[in-house]
Amino acid sequence: MEKSKLLTISVFGLLVLNLATLGFLFLNGPKGHRPPPPPGDQQNPRELIIDQLHFDAAQQKEYGKIIQWHQKTIRELDHNIRETKNDLYALLRQEQVNGKTKDSLMNVLIDDQKQIDETHFKHFEAIKKLCHPNQLEDFNSLTEELGRIFAPNHPPRR
Repeated sequence: MEKSKLLTISVFGLLVLNLATLGFLFLNGPKGHRPPPPPGDQQNPRELIIDQLHFDAAQQKEYGKIIQWHQKTIRELDHNIRETKNDLYALLRQEQVNGKTKDSLMNVLIDDQKQIDETHFKHFEAIKKLCHPNQLEDFNSLTEELGRIFAPNHPPRR
């Protein structure tokens, strides 16, 4: 009789514990692991900037040229960074890593990253120059959101 009573209490306890855990997970849900919004629900940066700055047709055409320059420059710099990183990691195959070569490659990476940031800045300076005086207030509001708008869309790490 003792064993069956202990077994009944254990099963009941485990059942209550499982229900409490499921209730907790259901009510609180996972934090920070929400799926990204569907593609139709988010504007691409080009459309967002055109909408927020109220660009007319001529401004949109010039903005397209600015985007082409920006994308071409960033692509080239990204390619340089990938090549330099390949050269850097190739050093690991050597028995003895040459410190000067490693430092030189690291400096190239730093310079390329600096050029990327300068390119982004020049891109937005060019956009600002496109704005008419009545659009500058909208541009200033936009600058407060740039970090969020252009944040990388990487999936969360596990």
